[in-house]
Amino acid sequence: MIQVQTILKVSDNSGVQTVRCIKVLGGFKKKYAKLGDVIVVSVQKIRNMSKRNSKIKKGDIFKALIIRTKIKYNKKNGLQFCFNENSVVLINKQENLLGTRVIGPLPKILRNIKFNKLISLSAGLI
Repeated sequence: MIQVQTILKVSDNSGVQTVRCIKVLGGFKKKYAKLGDVIVVSVQKIRNMSKRNSKIKKGDIFKALIIRTKIKYNKKNGLQFCFNENSVVLINKQENLLGTRVIGPLPKILRNIKFNKLISLSAGLI
C-alpha cells in the first residue's frame, strides 16, 4: 500500500533512481494506492550515468504506474505473492512509458489495465 511521502524505486531505464509519491490519483478521499494504480511522483535521485545528458532533472513531477509492492496480494485460487520492494514505472501526460525497457518481473494482474506496452517490454510475468 503506497501513500503520500512513500519513497519508491523506478524500474525502467528513464534515468531516475528513486521517486517520492506526492498524490494518489483516483478520488479525493483515496489515501492508499495498490498494484496497478497511477500516482503522481517527484524525482528524488537520478542515476550517476545519466546526470549530464538526461532531460529529467531532480524535482520534476511525473505520473507513475505501480508495478510492485511489498504488501501481499491474494489471488483467487488462494495463492499469495509479494515483492521485496515498492517499484514504479514513469509515464508522461499522454500515458506513454518514458523508458524503453522494464527491469524485473511483473505480476499477471497488470494485463487487465490499459498499459499493454508495459507487458511486452518486461522481462517476464509472475
